[in-house]
Amino acid sequence: MNHPHSRLRAGNPEAFRDLFRDHASLVYRHAVRVTGDWALAEDVVSLTFLEAWRLRGKLRDEGDSPRPWLMGIAVNVLRNTTRAARRHAAAMARTPAADPVPDFADELVGRMADSERLAAARKALGRLRRSEREVFTLCVWTGLGYAEAAAALGVPVGTVRSRLSRARTRLRKLAAEELRAAKKNTEPLKKNTEPLPIPGQVPGSRSTAARPHKETHR
Repeated sequence: MNHPHSRLRAGNPEAFRDLFRDHASLVYRHAVRVTGDWALAEDVVSLTFLEAWRLRGKLRDEGDSPRPWLMGIAVNVLRNTTRAARRHAAAMARTPAADPVPDFADELVGRMADSERLAAARKALGRLRRSEREVFTLCVWTGLGYAEAAAALGVPVGTVRSRLSRARTRLRKLAAEELRAAKKNTEPLKKNTEPLPIPGQVPGSRSTAARPHKETHR
């Protein structure tokens, strides 16, 4: 009986349609989080599947899922795309106060409901070594197991475990540093937060008690 991967190696169009249908969203989510750019993530998905077609003959029969092989290609696309690297650095620098990636925060430093801490955590991720960041994003963000991540990166399982352990330890420290820096930079803004009275209004009236800016709560 032929292995399921044999259809992919043979360039069967239906097999590649199934591959795209089953795994395109996985590659896209990973690329969005690594690059911080939705449009660029779409480019990464396209390049990943184009490379998968080109490299289909190298797909082995090991395992039932092509996921590790495909994510290994995605990692290489992200490594080799200069534009992706620039966008990633820029994304880390302009991380918004509210970032909808709660699972990332939970894994990093426990429960992080505070958006200020989440922004600090994302910036800390950009300070990791590439090897540690890749293991962290594959295992924590994308949900690959140790063996899958090892296959994707072409390293032993033990290396994945040690890199992930170092990444988590360093992230906790770096996130704390980023958070302290963020709080230090915003301290002057917290002074004199009372709104100035609007000309023609009586101090203490309802209108002057309005908040100077909108506050949002998640």
